[in-house]
Amino acid sequence: MNQQPPLYERDPVAWQQYLAEGNAKQPRKRVGCDLLIRDSEGRILVVNPEYKPDWDLPGGMAEANESPLDAVGRELREELGLSRPVGPLLCVDWVAPHSVWDDSIMFIFDGGVLRDEELAALRPRDRELLGFRFCDPNEAEKLLRPYFWLRVQGALRALKTGRAAYLQNGRDLGVPGTP
Repeated sequence: MNQQPPLYERDPVAWQQYLAEGNAKQPRKRVGCDLLIRDSEGRILVVNPEYKPDWDLPGGMAEANESPLDAVGRELREELGLSRPVGPLLCVDWVAPHSVWDDSIMFIFDGGVLRDEELAALRPRDRELLGFRFCDPNEAEKLLRPYFWLRVQGALRALKTGRAAYLQNGRDLGVPGTP
């Protein structure tokens, strides 16, 4: 029986077109990324966006074809004029569809502890932010949306344990197959 070679061998251009058509039909997810930044007293940096009623961590949404790591660095520069290394991933949170929003994948990276000169230069750099402040976890819980506070708690636990957390809707599900 004489079988034809697969499409990727006999017509690489047609194979690429086939892949592109499949890619265009795949669902897209929103990707958000934030930084957990602290001061020398361990307080958390929160920002007050003008476009929503609750406070947030510095960060935002990744643009098309932009990595979460690149996006969070860009957002930090745009929002607060800070250019600093982004630390390890603390948590990733899958957020189910809600209200008018489809599902999303949200990341929190370790933003480290700001040095005195960084603190002195800290200013909102775009119109999206009304202000910022450092607060202890109890105050942060009151300022952040409840589901977002769950995510921040996952990030704070990861700081203590040294192990990134996987969350779904802010709930820590652990890592399957580990004790």
